[in-house]
Amino acid sequence: MKKSKKIKIFRIIMTILVLALCVGIIIYLIPVMKQLSSVEGQIAFKERVNESGILGLLILFGLQVAQIFLIIVPGEPIEILAGMCYGGIWGTIFIMTSCAIIATAIFLLVKKYGKKFVYEFCDPKKVRKIENSKTFQNPKKIEMIMLILFLIPGTPKDLLTYIAGLLPIKATRFIIISTFARIPSIISSTLAGASLAKGDWKTSLILYAIVLVIVAIIVFIINKFDKNKVTKEAIETIQ
Repeated sequence: MKKSKKIKIFRIIMTILVLALCVGIIIYLIPVMKQLSSVEGQIAFKERVNESGILGLLILFGLQVAQIFLIIVPGEPIEILAGMCYGGIWGTIFIMTSCAIIATAIFLLVKKYGKKFVYEFCDPKKVRKIENSKTFQNPKKIEMIMLILFLIPGTPKDLLTYIAGLLPIKATRFIIISTFARIPSIISSTLAGASLAKGDWKTSLILYAIVLVIVAIIVFIINKFDKNKVTKEAIETIQ
């Protein structure tokens, strides 16, 4: 069997398993979420998380793999779930560590198997567009571009994780940038999840709003001093 067919079969199987897992988690959490407004419900939720032990971590890591490696589920729900289960600090550490591990694996696989591997998981047209872009092929600008794109909410970070192996950026620098530039998004989600676990919905919304405002200010400042419009060109290229 050809490698491409094996990868497609693997993706289908993993997609089915992940979707089944997501449905199971949703069904499991519905009654729990209803009880979070009470102290008793919060205590019960904490007890369930503690009882899950290593299994809970493995399930979350599996979902994180699906989110980055297979690009089939959004990242925010997983980050919120991590915050609900393990709190803002440990939830953030868990998500960041998972992102670093998975991004490293993908980067090394792309370096080994080349663009054909990337084509199996990403739209070939988008990959070629980024790969042929002078902006993304500039060794002097690529690190700053990656930092900005990973910092801005809504950019296709999973696509960037795959394409990085084809760009003039070192593995260690990319892993550091792609991991730590996610902090604003991750910490807002995990803190929101931690607040939800206490039945505090308002705080969750406020945290999201604060982080969005901070990121918007940072992006505005970057664009203000970006005289060559490199950021704008990079965003247009990945869309």
